[in-house]
Amino acid sequence: MLFSFNEINIQSFLLHKRRTVVISALSIITCVCSCKKDATLNQSPQNPKLASGYKISTAASLPQKSDALVAMQVFNNTFYNQYGTYGSSYKANYWLDQNKTTKMTFWTQNEAIETLIDAYNINPNADFANKISYLYNGVRDGFGLLWTNNIYNDDVTWGSLMCVREYKITNDGGALTMAQNNFNMMWARAWDTSLGGLWWTTSKTSKNACVNAPAVICAVELYQATGNTTYLTEAKMIMDWIVSKLYLSTGEVQGAIDNNGNITQGALSYTQGTFIGACMLLKSYYPSVNYLGMGEQAMSYTSSSLCITPGGILNDENQTADTQGMKGIFARWACAFVQSSGTQSTYGPWLDANATQAWSIRNANGLMWNIWETQTPQTPVILNSWQTSCGVAMVNNIYLYH
Repeated sequence: MLFSFNEINIQSFLLHKRRTVVISALSIITCVCSCKKDATLNQSPQNPKLASGYKISTAASLPQKSDALVAMQVFNNTFYNQYGTYGSSYKANYWLDQNKTTKMTFWTQNEAIETLIDAYNINPNADFANKISYLYNGVRDGFGLLWTNNIYNDDVTWGSLMCVREYKITNDGGALTMAQNNFNMMWARAWDTSLGGLWWTTSKTSKNACVNAPAVICAVELYQATGNTTYLTEAKMIMDWIVSKLYLSTGEVQGAIDNNGNITQGALSYTQGTFIGACMLLKSYYPSVNYLGMGEQAMSYTSSSLCITPGGILNDENQTADTQGMKGIFARWACAFVQSSGTQSTYGPWLDANATQAWSIRNANGLMWNIWETQTPQTPVILNSWQTSCGVAMVNNIYLYH
């Protein structure tokens, strides 16, 4: 059943009645841990099965483009916080919790803004454009212009990527400059000039897909925005290293390798997704390299090995506070890859099924948590913005290829 919504009263709609799902209190996530990527995650992430025998709804309908708009509006109504002026403009941030007591951390804040950028690209409107600008101002206000004090090179990369994508919408030269300055700083301290690859942190003990794959995307985006071919060269250098060290012929993108050459982390949806996005962006610049084929292999691996059942709904990835929203990053780049590569007939039905399932488990307020196999709980459960962002990204980004 589909609903139509009044934007002014968007949180008042009622969810279609579904069967009751008993949820263990131990499985409800309140996100009290710090949000840094955990290099010790199990190589084969396990799915918490919250409802034994639960089956994907066959009666649910594909969310419409208007529903994608509503999903983003609900998220904004719940977590967006405009908190003051910034020069002649305004500044804002996203709250982490529904009680509005804690802000999202640096990297999740930037990824939530990317989710809003996705939504703007699907349903362009002045409200979203303004919020993107104000949230970008909030990043400047909260974290400064140059993030040298952040030891995590992936954080710097996520922030730079948000800035260059923000620039493409607002044409704010300050955002482009901030993207360039921070990416250049990250490259200078993270690139291993001897063996290749970007170090995850300034301690230089591990090279992770979560910095290397997004850095390829960011570098290509910077090349497209500036025309500076150095960025394209750097993107190719990073990708060559990923393919030689982390990418397997099965399509798996392994998560991390230590400085002794040992693989320490397996695949997660967001590293699969950013590798797929890197393949999408590089394939037209380097046609002699089979980036299309590698991207398809990575898509197929994700479908077969990172879902609850092969070809089904993506894993919950509910192990840590960091992993809860990662499916949204996968959705962003996987859907863009399908649009760019013309592979909708191959992967579209699978991605559509995930969007349908995510939309079908929203609660009465319209929020979708990351555990797509079970109903999103109502209050007094405190849902966090990171775990509820991935459904928003999923239902929006399928409209890149629809």
